[in-house]
Amino acid sequence: MMRVRSVLLSSLLLASLAHAAPAVPAAEGAWPRLRKERLQKLLPQAMARAGVDAWVVLCRENDNDPLAAHVGGENAGGTAAFLFLREGSALRSVALSPVGEATALKDMAVVDEVVPVDRGADVLALVAGRLTKAKPAKVAINSSERMSLADGLSATQRAKLEAALTPAMRKRLVSSEDLVSEWLSVKLPEEVDILRKAAALTAQLEEEAYRTVVPGKTRDSDVARFLKKRMAELGVGDGWQPDQNPNVNSGPTRGHSNATDRVIQPGDFIQTDFGIRVGNTWVTDIQRFAYVLAPGEKQPPAEALAKWEKSKKGSRIALAAMKPGVRGYDVDKAQRDFMREAGSEPVMWGTGHPVGYWAHDAGPALSGAQSGKPPAGSALRRLQPGQVFAFDGFFAWKDGSSPDALRILSVEEMAVVTDTGAEYLNPPQEQLILIPSAPKP
Repeated sequence: MMRVRSVLLSSLLLASLAHAAPAVPAAEGAWPRLRKERLQKLLPQAMARAGVDAWVVLCRENDNDPLAAHVGGENAGGTAAFLFLREGSALRSVALSPVGEATALKDMAVVDEVVPVDRGADVLALVAGRLTKAKPAKVAINSSERMSLADGLSATQRAKLEAALTPAMRKRLVSSEDLVSEWLSVKLPEEVDILRKAAALTAQLEEEAYRTVVPGKTRDSDVARFLKKRMAELGVGDGWQPDQNPNVNSGPTRGHSNATDRVIQPGDFIQTDFGIRVGNTWVTDIQRFAYVLAPGEKQPPAEALAKWEKSKKGSRIALAAMKPGVRGYDVDKAQRDFMREAGSEPVMWGTGHPVGYWAHDAGPALSGAQSGKPPAGSALRRLQPGQVFAFDGFFAWKDGSSPDALRILSVEEMAVVTDTGAEYLNPPQEQLILIPSAPKP
């Protein structure tokens, strides 16, 4: 009997240790290699789809372009220019960099050619000379009214660039937003694999956090602190703004916000919107839901379960609509049609968004149908293989605490588009996580 008990305790200890140390994706150090592969393999294709022949990215210290790390300009001191010139199906990449950093760029071997530039020299005049020689029909620059990731060129930088170019070349400047969307949205297979592992870890940590909840005592902020502690132990970063990650909410829907000190009570749905960053590069965005049982309850009330099932079905309908060539708007509309049939209140947010380098990454927006207006902007972009999305299944109802208060179940999962459709990155949440309440004394 003692031996059986000893084996049982050993098994429990091993299980506890395994539970305490989930697998962190082996992403550290992978970015330099994958960044170069992305430039060589994916950027020429993206430039062709966007219809541009050249792309100019200007980098500088302290106020760098959002895409600096994607082209090798994260260490810029003085102004450095990165030129990408499409030559048929191939790509020629050139960095014009102040001396010093130019040596580091050569060592990194991100681009084909590094040209050291004396400090104080006119980098933009050299850019103009390269463009004149290449004779591109369209030159993409990071200036956009609709996409912040493609709007890194300041007004001062743009004015100086245009002053350096010939009048004919100035007329060839176009926004890089189409190029940036086409390039960033598609992930390499190895990147998708990193995101798969990161998504699994994200969901696992959320489930761990729910096991710490004591109804009537635990606050939303306590759950958030537990997740912050686990992130620090595992060495992973925040998927978005740290003070809003995770967003744990057991009350009326609050949108993107920080967790409050609201005490979790029986009858609450608990929403945890959470994302981690691995390899200092790739991020996740997943939600998990729990329900707090009343003392003596074994299952949630039928009405609560029905709301959950409707939210879950909306997520499955959205996944089924995610196919190559489909507009982001059409994915959103598929779910909106079901929400109306299911009796859901309208939800102001879109069904989903690209995710990968940012929680809200570049690419097709799975949105637009909630407005009742014709599709526009990123919702018109079409899905293609290799794109990764975070997407929700919605069901909303009036909270009753105020005329405008809503409770929204938003079953958020991550999926990758394949040649034939879309597939989850990790197993989706099928059942509500149930949190028991202690019997009344």
